[in-house]
Order: sequence, then structure tokens, then C-alpha cells
Amino acid sequence: MPDLTQGILELVRLTSTNLPAEVERKLRLALAAEESASAAHSALETILASVEMARRKSTPICQDTGTPIFYVHYPEGWSLKEIRAQIKAAVAEATRLTYLRPNAVDSLSGVNTGNNLGDRYFPTIHFEEVEGDTLTIELMLKGGGCENVGAQVSLPNERLQAGRDLEGVRKVVLDAVHQAQGEGCAPGFLGVAIGGDRGTSYITSKEALLRGEEEANPNPELADLEERITAEANQLGIGPMGFGGKTTVLGTKIKASHRLPASFFVTVSYMCWAYRRRSMQVKNGQVTFG
Repeated sequence: MPDLTQGILELVRLTSTNLPAEVERKLRLALAAEESASAAHSALETILASVEMARRKSTPICQDTGTPIFYVHYPEGWSLKEIRAQIKAAVAEATRLTYLRPNAVDSLSGVNTGNNLGDRYFPTIHFEEVEGDTLTIELMLKGGGCENVGAQVSLPNERLQAGRDLEGVRKVVLDAVHQAQGEGCAPGFLGVAIGGDRGTSYITSKEALLRGEEEANPNPELADLEERITAEANQLGIGPMGFGGKTTVLGTKIKASHRLPASFFVTVSYMCWAYRRRSMQVKNGQVTFG
């Protein structure tokens, strides 16, 4: 297989320094919606100035460059061992070049490895074999602040008076936003998983965040719920960075999975305004980025 290390390095650079246009567009719409003299308006102006500066200077959008989470969709015959090795080499080089901040800390000793390489889950790499001859690598950089305000609830939940239905899901998600109170760097995006076990529900909630901003949920019922949650979250008045305002959530994305009869988990993965995700494709030796 070809050596894709330089291509993956470029993927990391783009993800860390160049916010997707569709995300920036939502931030600019949010800015236009806020009162011009408000703290919310000032916060969004600062955010957008940082986005522009990071792109121009090829520097990280945020000081916390997050956990690198790779999703590799590979054709039959590719070596997963080699892909993993090339991803790790690219991550280490990206850290040396300061596209990534050294973030891999040993939980027992507190020692930082200095190159973003830790155990088998740092960086995190998910593999899926696909039909065809195109290799696709998606990368998400998920900051620690937004990860800290994620939530998982088992339904039914007495405190929220939430049952095992979509109304119960709605209550769980809005409660998670309310509990965050702007922490995790609002305005953000919500990745929501319904069902699964505890572990797969967390994984699925992050996978939901890979869906593009212009791509509708294929399930009409979930699409309606996404719009309702976003609209109602923005009625909470939390606003950018918790300063108050009209925009607390920029979008909601929901996926549902099968579950055991005894379990009904709802998991919320919160993503900050620095919604860093990019992709690369390799076909016939050509590398393209999205």
C-alpha cells in the first residue's frame, strides 16, 4: 500500500487550523442574530476573528487541539497495521510542527508523552471495511472542555420525568445543555445517540457529529426532533460562552441504535464551536481533501 503519512499530516493540519466553511457560516448567522452591543455579539466576533487568523497563519484554531479521532473506511486488501502506523507517524509530526498541542497524558503518572501518542486509544482510530476502491479517512479533533460536558442517561429517569420515548430523549438532551450553562465553549453542536449499550452509545453519539451541516437526517421523525431541540435549546438564553443571547446550540444530530430490552441509554456528545472535522480520500493514487 502507498505511504500516506504526508497526506494524513495535511489532513491533521487542515482539521486543526481551517474550520469547515459550513460551520463558519453558522457562526456568522449567529453573529448577525445577536444584539450588536451585547456580550454574545462580542464573543462571536472574537471567535470569528480567531477562525480567520488560524486559517491565515496555519495555526490551531483553539489552544486545546483535542483528542484526535480517526474514522478509516478502507477497501478490501489494505493493511490496517500500516494505516495505523502512518496515522501515528503523522500525528507525531503534526505535534512537532505545532499543528497539535501535546495532549496524551498518562493517567497514573501524569507524564505527557509529548507527541500525542499514548495507548491503543490515543489517538483513537476506528476501522470499517467498505465496498469499492476508495480509502476515506475522517478526522475529528474533540476538545476536552466540550467532552467534559457530555452526558449519558438511562431511561426512564425520575428526576427529568423522562420516559422511554422521543419526548424523554428531548428532555435528556435539553437538560444536558442546561447543565452545561455555556461551558464547553458554546455555541456548540450536539451529537446524540439513542440506544446501544453504554460504550457503543458514546461511540455513536460522536459518529453522529460526522454528518455534514447540509445533510438532513434520513429519518423524518429524528429530523424533526433535531430541529426542535436546537430551537428550544436556543430559547434557554445561555448564549455564546454562557454570556446570554440567542444562540446556544448551532445544530443537533441524532442517531438511533438497537438496544437490549432492559436498557435505554441516551448519550449526548457536546461539540464546541471549534467543530474541527475534515476528510481525505485516496483513489487511484490521488489524494483529495474535504
